[in-house]
Amino acid sequence: MKDGIEDVHGLGLNAMEVQMVRVNVSPRSPDDEEVGLTPRQLDGDLVVEMHRKKGKKDVQITNLDEKIKEDDVLISLSSGLAHNFDELQKLGVMGSELDVELSMHTPYYIDLAGEGDLTKKSMDSIRWAGLMTQAMGGNMVVTHMGLYGNISRREAAENISDRLEEIVTWWEKNKLTPRLGLETSGRKEVFGGLDEIMDLCDKFDRLSPVVNFAHLHARSNGMLREPEDFAEVFDKVSSYVGGFHYTHFSGVEHEGGNERRVTPIKKGDLRFEPMAEYLADANLNATIISSSPLLEHDAMYMKVIYERVMTKRVTKDIKVKKGKGAKDEDED
Repeated sequence: MKDGIEDVHGLGLNAMEVQMVRVNVSPRSPDDEEVGLTPRQLDGDLVVEMHRKKGKKDVQITNLDEKIKEDDVLISLSSGLAHNFDELQKLGVMGSELDVELSMHTPYYIDLAGEGDLTKKSMDSIRWAGLMTQAMGGNMVVTHMGLYGNISRREAAENISDRLEEIVTWWEKNKLTPRLGLETSGRKEVFGGLDEIMDLCDKFDRLSPVVNFAHLHARSNGMLREPEDFAEVFDKVSSYVGGFHYTHFSGVEHEGGNERRVTPIKKGDLRFEPMAEYLADANLNATIISSSPLLEHDAMYMKVIYERVMTKRVTKDIKVKKGKGAKDEDED
């Protein structure tokens, strides 16, 4: 992550979405010297929760400021991102100093619609991503929600709503400040149409739509063509995002309302220029994450296009002002 933050800053970019690719959990007993400390104070492990016996009950403790007891079971997370919470905090300070906004994406295979072990693991991944994002001062945790599977769309939506209610309640209990972003999906068998996501955001204040424009473009049979098309999408979600639009962009190949594959921007039929023109006119507070296979290249490509559009706008405004000044002089 340290190298990634430095690279993003070196490229003149100012946002990085950290990918929570691996979630390997190791339950263990505390060492003698760890008893009396809190999970945040541990050097060797990223402990995300503790299990403690209270009578016949096994209590799950997620307050990371709770002191460790001798008989506790520590749940250690090996994510490959950081060794402990102190390291995450230092990475957050580094990002702030280099003007790199940090966020996190949960593992891509998430199932909030089902009932089995995968659903529990998915909910844990989202919770733990919240803890890690909070530690590094990030502002957004992005997640998918999973397939409809063998149940009806209505039942899937109800199950996902129930899971999110539990997660949001936990989020508030632990006083996490990042938003939980629900990403649009690119295939019709995957939950995540924009209207479905907004329905969920209507229920819970902590949620925000995360528009992946490649996914939305594919799912809507290539509807995003003109600046007005992008304006309609941004307007549609504006009341849910609190003045901060968090989005993804890439190229995409699609057929029949389904994404076939994500591509570099120049290889798909989703162009960034119309979106840049809209953003230049609207002057929105928006973060655009490159989800292209050419990650840094297309991030820079979008930056160049946006700056080119802005330069044209400024040049045009200057010419208009000069022309108006000359006309005023003639009238005098």
